[in-house]
Amino acid sequence: MRHLKAGRKLGRTHSHKKAMLANMAKALFIHKSIITTTPKAKEARSTVERLITFAKKGDLASRRQVLRTIPDKELVRELFEEIAPKYSERDGGYTRVIKIGHRLGDGAKMAIFELVGYEGVQAAKIEKQRQKRKEKAEKKKKEQEEEEAAEQQELEEKAAAEEKEEKKEKKEKKAKKEKKTKEKK
Repeated sequence: MRHLKAGRKLGRTHSHKKAMLANMAKALFIHKSIITTTPKAKEARSTVERLITFAKKGDLASRRQVLRTIPDKELVRELFEEIAPKYSERDGGYTRVIKIGHRLGDGAKMAIFELVGYEGVQAAKIEKQRQKRKEKAEKKKKEQEEEEAAEQQELEEKAAAEEKEEKKEKKEKKAKKEKKTKEKK
């Protein structure tokens, strides 16, 4: 039984899970919004919110606590000076998990994991990607139609050329027959 064993394992060892959550937090602070699986987003939420709460305190001890998880001084400076002040009036709930459906490859539930107040960053990227895919599919379809038209034209030209040759051969045969009949007479 798993009594008092809170949290998701995510199919990883403790150290791997800890490193992954730290990397997800780092990516979230850099990009303000990331796409990941829903269980990973829900698990990373606690780590990210804890780091933002430390950043809101703003003292040296809090900065060192954050540096334990994210050893990037520039990113920690940005967190303390730019991101955390946005949440000074907010008690928790700094992140949002938006479910976006299933991944095509393995059917995993996917979500957009974003900081509240930075909405639309990832949504715009997703829409741009969808637009690119759509344009690419249309382009491919158009090229395929052009190829088919070119092949059809080639076939028609070949058929016309063969027809001409057949007519020419028939004329030659006819001319030979006429010559032979004339020679016999």
